[in-house]
Amino acid sequence: MHLAAGLAPRGASFAAKCPQLAILILDGVTGVSGEWFEEISALLNPDRLLHDPRATGEGVSICVIDSGIERSLLEEKFQSRGQHIYPIEGVIFANDQPQPLPYEGRQSTPHGTTVADIILTLAPRVRLFSADVFGPQGSCEVETVIKALHWAIDVWKCKVVNLSLGVPEQRLQATHRRQQFLRVIEDAYYKDVLIFAAAHNDHPLTRSYPAAFAPPLISVDKGLFDDPLQFVYQLRDQVEFQAHSRGYLGPFAQEPATSWAAPHLAGIAARILSLKSDLKPFEIKTILYWMFRSSKRGMMKDEG
Repeated sequence: MHLAAGLAPRGASFAAKCPQLAILILDGVTGVSGEWFEEISALLNPDRLLHDPRATGEGVSICVIDSGIERSLLEEKFQSRGQHIYPIEGVIFANDQPQPLPYEGRQSTPHGTTVADIILTLAPRVRLFSADVFGPQGSCEVETVIKALHWAIDVWKCKVVNLSLGVPEQRLQATHRRQQFLRVIEDAYYKDVLIFAAAHNDHPLTRSYPAAFAPPLISVDKGLFDDPLQFVYQLRDQVEFQAHSRGYLGPFAQEPATSWAAPHLAGIAARILSLKSDLKPFEIKTILYWMFRSSKRGMMKDEG
C-alpha cells in the first residue's frame, strides 16, 4: 500500500485532527514506523479521549429499551449534584397494541432506571429516550423489542440503543423470528445506529440474542474494574467486550450483571460521540478496540 509513505511527513497533524481515521488507515498497513504507531496509540489513550472536557455526551441521543425509567428520581439525583439533565421522553410498548402508549415518567420495574442512571453517570449530557417493553403486562416478546427498535431508529432517530435484555436462544428457534430480529439489527447498523447488547449472565453456557448477533452491534459481557471507564476487548463465543458490571442506583445495582455492563460501554461511546458525532458503528468498535490496546491492560495483554 503506497499511502503510508505519503502520509508519514504529515502524520502528526493528520492524526491529531482525525485520530479515528488515522487508526483505520493504519490498520493493515505494513512498514509503519514504531514512532508513528506510538503516536497513534497515544492519541487513542482512554485518558486522553474520555477525560476531554467536551466528552460529556452532549449531542448524543440514546434509547434505553428496557422496563421504563423513573424520571423524577433521576432528575432529583442529578440536581442534588448540581447537574442538569435533559428531560427524558418515552413511550410504552404493549404486546397487544399496534401503537405505543404514552409515557408518564414512571418505570415498570427498577431495572430500566438503573440502566439509565449508569449512562447518565458516565455521560450526563446525553438525551435519553425510554422504550418500556414490559409495561403493565410485566412480560415481553421478541416482536415487542423489534417494534421498539424500529421506533428508536426511525422515529426518535437515536444514535445509540442500549439493550440490557436478551431473548434466550430456545425462544428464537423459529427461523422467521430470528430473521426478523436480525433484520432490524442490521437496519440499525446501516443507518449508523450503535446497539449495545448485554450478553446472558451465564454466557457462554447460555446464549441469548441479540448479543449473539455480534458483528452488526457491540456485545458486552460483565467484568469488575477499579474505574467504571475501564473496559477490555476479550472475544469469547461471539461476545467481544467486557465492561464494569455494577450500577449505582436501584435494589440490585450492586449485583454484578451484564445488564449494568452494557450501559457502561454505551456511556463510554456517548463520550466519544460527543467529540465526533458522525462516527459509524464500525468506527466506534474500532476506536474502542484500539483504546483498549492503548490502555495498560491492553499493553499487558500484548506483552503476555
